[in-house]
Amino acid sequence: MTRRDDSRIIRIVHPICCGLDVHKESVSACVIFPDDKGEEQCDVKVFGTFTDDLMRLRDWLAAHNCPVVAMESTGVYWRPVHNVLEDSVQVVLVNARDMHNVPGRKTDIGDSRWIAGLLRHGLLKSSFIPPQDVRQWRDLTRLRKKYVHTVGDYRKRTHKLFESANIKIDSVVSDLFGVTGRNLMQLLVADRKLTLSDIQTCVRGKLKGKEAELFRSIQGFFTDHHRFVLKMILETIATLEAQIEALDLQICCAMKEHEALLDRMKQAPGIADVASREILAEIGPTLDSFPRDTALVAWCGLCPGNNESAGKRKSGKSRVRKNHLKTIMTEVAWAAIKKKDSYFKDKYYRLKARRGAKRAIVAIAHRILLGIYHVIKDGADFRDLGGDYLTLRNKSQKVFHLRKQALAMGFNLVPQTV
Repeated sequence: MTRRDDSRIIRIVHPICCGLDVHKESVSACVIFPDDKGEEQCDVKVFGTFTDDLMRLRDWLAAHNCPVVAMESTGVYWRPVHNVLEDSVQVVLVNARDMHNVPGRKTDIGDSRWIAGLLRHGLLKSSFIPPQDVRQWRDLTRLRKKYVHTVGDYRKRTHKLFESANIKIDSVVSDLFGVTGRNLMQLLVADRKLTLSDIQTCVRGKLKGKEAELFRSIQGFFTDHHRFVLKMILETIATLEAQIEALDLQICCAMKEHEALLDRMKQAPGIADVASREILAEIGPTLDSFPRDTALVAWCGLCPGNNESAGKRKSGKSRVRKNHLKTIMTEVAWAAIKKKDSYFKDKYYRLKARRGAKRAIVAIAHRILLGIYHVIKDGADFRDLGGDYLTLRNKSQKVFHLRKQALAMGFNLVPQTV
């Protein structure tokens, strides 16, 4: 087979392109370009990762008239390179799993040549890189989630501390960090002997009348050591909660232009203020990188994978194991199935009976995300089909089976006239 015939099978998409193998302290670059005779030539060079080094990389690409760059990186080391090249060339961020090198030729220069060769023939799929403002939203929402999880960890430490000191407040109150619980902890931090009248000043709401039981719950071995640790934990929790409030304010200000879109997203069951902002921060307000709703759910790992050989379907596990949007939508789905007379609640319990709880909840998250796609892309309103949708849709089939079962038992099923 001649070279011309071979190019018909795998055609050249980018005559001039560059492959980058990005590391923490170095960037291996390989530019492929045609010479005057149309023959393939390559230029290989290694750059540092300081900003001035990356500026020289950008000038070097401009000297070769290179319009597109593909890079593979570990962790976040691709971001400095992307910051410099974003406005000058098209940047394709490649997942390492999609471009395995030839065994036995694993070097940084070899990787850059391999990346450039795959990019030249259009064999690389770009990862989703949102615009700069959406990336900033992501930083804020993900940092907020980290802080929320950290607050939860410190609250668990408080429970553990109380158990070690024979303090059983959480056996009386439903929420240790409610108003009553916090008031009692402030009394414990204060180095003085507590009385029943002190407890009475702390009680709020439904806990009124349980002052004696609360007084019994704080009788233990609460020493100065426990008091010091509790004080440190409460100060840390207060600091984190103040930072979460500051993040909420900053996120609201950053997404102020999209309040109408956020309101439409909150029409979906299970989605409130926090979830709507997290979803928008992960995928952006335009969805230009996702031509279809199925592309979005496949990107975040909420649909089965394809694994077929010799006509047999094998395990359909998704290749996407971890994705922030997948986690958010799963949490949304758990909240959505608790809404009464909801299509998602009815659908969940139907699927759960056949496929189990975990697969059923992923299916519900899948369906909610399909609706969110059209809310963002088409400007539509989210509409819940209702809890009786599936029953009414299969009404004739269900009546047929009921009539058949009735006849088998010697009864005749007749319609009721109102």
